[in-house]
Amino acid sequence: MSRVYNFSAGPSMLPLEVLEQARDEMLDYGGTGTSVMEMSHRSKAFDDIIKQAEQDIRDLMAIPDNYKVLFLQGGGHTQFAMVPLNLYKTGHADYVKTGQWAKKAAEEAKKWGEVNIVASSEDKTYSYIPKLDKSMFNPNADYFYITYNNTIYGTRYTTLPDTGNVPLVADISSNIMSEVMDVSKFGLLYAGAQKNVGPAGVTIVIIRDDLIGNAKADCPTMLDYKIHAEKESLYNTPPCYSIYVAGLVFKWLKKLGGVAEMQKINEEKAGILYDFLDNSMMFRGTVTPQDRSLMNVPFVTDDDDLNAKFVKEATAAGFINLKGHRTVGGMRASIYNAMPIEGVQKLVEFMKKFEHDNK
Repeated sequence: MSRVYNFSAGPSMLPLEVLEQARDEMLDYGGTGTSVMEMSHRSKAFDDIIKQAEQDIRDLMAIPDNYKVLFLQGGGHTQFAMVPLNLYKTGHADYVKTGQWAKKAAEEAKKWGEVNIVASSEDKTYSYIPKLDKSMFNPNADYFYITYNNTIYGTRYTTLPDTGNVPLVADISSNIMSEVMDVSKFGLLYAGAQKNVGPAGVTIVIIRDDLIGNAKADCPTMLDYKIHAEKESLYNTPPCYSIYVAGLVFKWLKKLGGVAEMQKINEEKAGILYDFLDNSMMFRGTVTPQDRSLMNVPFVTDDDDLNAKFVKEATAAGFINLKGHRTVGGMRASIYNAMPIEGVQKLVEFMKKFEHDNK
């Protein structure tokens, strides 16, 4: 059976060589006679896996020593709560509303404090990143929150807000390791693994030391970053297999040349698709050009029936999960790190043929 090109927004495709290694080690990891799925998280073998994974992510993202790397569970939705529960001091935070996930994060934070919506792009279906007026920032906020890349709407920050001494917090679930980031500009970064890092199940948190240990008195134990930092992500049974596969992806990325090299590849992939969309007589992108994501590319025709026909025929041709999110409609191609350039090239070839055949 031949593999298809999976353009899913998540869980998404993984590098083929990572899947092959995971397959080869499924029954016997490193001569232990057991699968990582069966392995005790207290074992020497798993301790080596999680420590190597942490070292590799530190190397790949050039994470400074005064930041902890945590492997947690619960996805981005749990981080929507953990961030305010741990970072609120005065109970004030700034949020920029650039999509569904930023909106949900802000609503969650309102349960424990006051949220100032600095700016929003909701007026145009989140098709752009709003210009930020610093006079709208609260200089005494406990933190400033952004969704770095918007999976559903296909936008991304190309310039980060200057928040001064206010810690910048970012959801990087759909663009972690896709482009070079200066971790020192952030107080906290987090990412669900299931787009660029590995299978669903593990959430990566990168948090500056001074932001740990300030959880609210009624914060549940499992939602306190300090507990997980002190126990080195082993307070309870972690998602061992997801961490193992993430570690394989980190090694794959290193072999490729690291995040800077990956960024070049991603810019080339995105360029191929955006260039076609900008010149097509049938398809068009939905995002303001200067704010376009490298990872998620929404596009439409001007006919809902034609959109549906395209998705159906693309699926039959081996290009799957191209249907757009229900709030946008049309199509969306998620071209994460593991999507090869060849996959984008073949998709564009298919789109050209579809346009010719459906004039």
